[in-house]
Amino acid sequence: MHSLKSALQPLWSTLPEPLRGLLIAMRPIQWAKNGFVFAGLLFDQQLTKPEPLARVTVTFILLCLTASAIYLVNDLVDIERDRLHPRKRLRPLPSGQLPRSWATAAAILLPAFSLLASLVLTWKLTVVLLGYLVLHLAYSFFLKNIVLLDVFAIAAGFILRVVAGIVVIHVARFSPWLYVCAGLLALFLAIGKRRQELLLLAENAQDVRSTYKDYNMPLLDDMLRMVTTGSVLTYMLYTIEAPTIRTNGHNMMLTIPFVIYGVFRYLYLIHVRGEGSAPDELLFEDLPLLATVVLWVGAVGLVLYVL
Repeated sequence: MHSLKSALQPLWSTLPEPLRGLLIAMRPIQWAKNGFVFAGLLFDQQLTKPEPLARVTVTFILLCLTASAIYLVNDLVDIERDRLHPRKRLRPLPSGQLPRSWATAAAILLPAFSLLASLVLTWKLTVVLLGYLVLHLAYSFFLKNIVLLDVFAIAAGFILRVVAGIVVIHVARFSPWLYVCAGLLALFLAIGKRRQELLLLAENAQDVRSTYKDYNMPLLDDMLRMVTTGSVLTYMLYTIEAPTIRTNGHNMMLTIPFVIYGVFRYLYLIHVRGEGSAPDELLFEDLPLLATVVLWVGAVGLVLYVL
């Protein structure tokens, strides 16, 4: 990844400063979250079929553009608070690299294009993208300021990502257990992020996010324990009960150790290394965690498409 950055540096330096700021503010590193749209395709054993793969890939791109617009709106709303945050103050909008007019224009044009383009695939995707947009706009303006509902809104966004990948193809053997897995995993990451930010910001926490006056470490630790247990148990049940998986015997249970190790590794990074305030970045920065995800995907592919 470092060599790729070095190779692109000459081209990157030729771009106008506001455009560079806009591209950074769109947060392409967080597009990895939208990989959840491929869940239905993967687990319904359609990953090797060109047409479904193409449709879900286009959905992934449209979802990324919509998500980037929401990131821009969120940064516009929080620009003053972000200037108080030790890391967020360096973002393009709070730092002044990206003009507000540029961010506002992009925040309008990106979702407009995504919604119109989604009609080419299916109106159902348009509805899902519109719901995703409304949910996250509500989050940006008020849900993130309501204790507990803030993390539930994040989880709902992940479930909608899964739904987006399902409505554009015909899924014959998809299991609802995957919705639960996605929602609990999102809660796990969101609560872990809240916990680490509360530690990082200390007495300034309430100035950055108003809900931090209602959160404390015992509450977040209890919530984290609950969703950790729920996430692992739900995935175990999924490997046993899902219709697609039952056609492969119980081989999917071989992937359970990767999930447990990944959860343990993340908890280790939170409690021992003091990391986890940016889970999406942590995935690419921690080699054992990234390797676990890659190995899990490989193991799932082996079970569903080879064995």
